[in-house]
Amino acid sequence: MGSWGSGHFDSDTAADHLAELVDRLVTEVEKAVSGDPVRLEPDEYWGVAVPCNLELLLTLDAQGWVGVTLPPPDAVRRWRTTYLAAWERGIDALEPTPEYRKERRAVLDDTFERLIAAAVRR
Repeated sequence: MGSWGSGHFDSDTAADHLAELVDRLVTEVEKAVSGDPVRLEPDEYWGVAVPCNLELLLTLDAQGWVGVTLPPPDAVRRWRTTYLAAWERGIDALEPTPEYRKERRAVLDDTFERLIAAAVRR
């Protein structure tokens, strides 16, 4: 069709661009959770970047733009299991306050749950 509106994301080209961006976010998460679990610990790059990528996927999905395709729910569930296991193994060594530990874990749980729910809806 080419273009279906005047918005920035109302064209085939924009949809292709979004699909590439989403693919990059998903591929990064997949590589991170499939690699060395130490890289997922809370003070490591991917320990921070993975939840950021998940939140970006949720933000893009919420827009309803063509080109945004979420990973299957089973993939997100697998990511959650792997990521949270690494988080649990590494968080106490950082000596967080009990409040921070509880709050951060709740934020992580919520992020994964929202992404699973969004993937199921898609």
